[in-house]
Amino acid sequence: MKPVLFSLLVFLFVPACFAVDPSQPQILTGQSAFTGWEHEAPGTFRKLTVADLPKPYATKSVDNGPDIVPRPADAWPQALPGYKVELYASRLENPRRLTTAPNGDIFLAESSAGKIKVLRGVDQNGKAQQVKVFASGLHQPFGIAFYPLGPNPQWVYVGDTDAVVRFPYQNGDLKARGAKQHIADLPGGGHLRGGGHWTRDIAFSLDGRQMFVSVGSHSNADDPDTHPEEKDRADVLVFNPDGSGKRIYASGIRNAVGIAINPETGELWGSVNERDDLGDNLVPDYITHFADGGFYGWPWYYIGKNQDPRLPNSHPDLLGRMITPDVLLQPHFASLEMAFYEASQFPAEYKGDIFAAEHGSWNRAPRAGYEVIRVPLHQAGHASGDYEDFLTGFVTRDGKVWGRPVGVTVGKDGALYVSDDGSRSIWRVEYVGNANAPGN
Repeated sequence: MKPVLFSLLVFLFVPACFAVDPSQPQILTGQSAFTGWEHEAPGTFRKLTVADLPKPYATKSVDNGPDIVPRPADAWPQALPGYKVELYASRLENPRRLTTAPNGDIFLAESSAGKIKVLRGVDQNGKAQQVKVFASGLHQPFGIAFYPLGPNPQWVYVGDTDAVVRFPYQNGDLKARGAKQHIADLPGGGHLRGGGHWTRDIAFSLDGRQMFVSVGSHSNADDPDTHPEEKDRADVLVFNPDGSGKRIYASGIRNAVGIAINPETGELWGSVNERDDLGDNLVPDYITHFADGGFYGWPWYYIGKNQDPRLPNSHPDLLGRMITPDVLLQPHFASLEMAFYEASQFPAEYKGDIFAAEHGSWNRAPRAGYEVIRVPLHQAGHASGDYEDFLTGFVTRDGKVWGRPVGVTVGKDGALYVSDDGSRSIWRVEYVGNANAPGN
């Protein structure tokens, strides 16, 4: 079914809870902000605060993971009027992290396949003109970063699950021009060594002197005091670009899957998966900036200086150091990659805002996520705590999941590119300023 026809059907049959007047944005606060996928719709805003959090075990912890189904013929991601959504690439192998090269090529980590691919151009049907394998034989690659910053990088850095490696690179390369170089070992190693969270993202400071690497925890909420496998995990580490000088930059961060530098302020931001098994509405995932030396609670505390009941009377010395994140998201959202919008194709008020992929919950009775959100930074580089549903529709009317957003990147053309490992696709979201555009 063509996207235009699907848009007409959505208009005719979509339930009332999905109808959103963009001139009158719906803002859900307090307990109303805790909703499931069926109440997600482009243009809906939510704002959660510490005061909204329930007590631990207010609801029973559940295993409610999605069974992925093929994308139905009449299913298409939904955005606000004025946006066109196109299927940029399909039949990919576990598409995860997306990064835009200075020349405009889109680099993709196919993590389970151990590959980095390059996608170039946009044809008249909105699809990639070229798709090539840049490198293979990697160990669950995720993070991709170009160095040095600027128009002419010399290296592509890759965050494997067990190491940071890099490849020599010049603008326009569709294949690595040399063998990978080992830069730094990383703790854990995902499924290869010891299990736990396996994604490793990479970001360079604006001055090029620091390389940040996110490393998720080995466990849900094990005490690092008695579990040595948690050493240097649940942290953001910082290195020199050559891999030397490792230290912990920020800690107590269960799993910062995506990290990025705010290009206006130079601050490091991250999209974080919080812990499970405390109930449907605990603990919220979050998006926040990270302070050097900052402590964000895991595993002894969580948002708002709340103690995890599984680790009572632990580390009272850290309570006063607890930092409350900037933006609280739905609990168990599985917030993955994030990117700052610095292009000019979208409306001007989006400049500098964050887009983040929400992979979707498993530990929640009312499923949530399976969407892309926008976090307004109000052209000031600072969040006010609210976020907006931006791209939805990855769940069928009867609750079956066909798509799971993972990666987001802003193309040189100003469009937003979204990887989806549920349908093994990349979607391209373009602003055209026409309410009748295909894909709306």
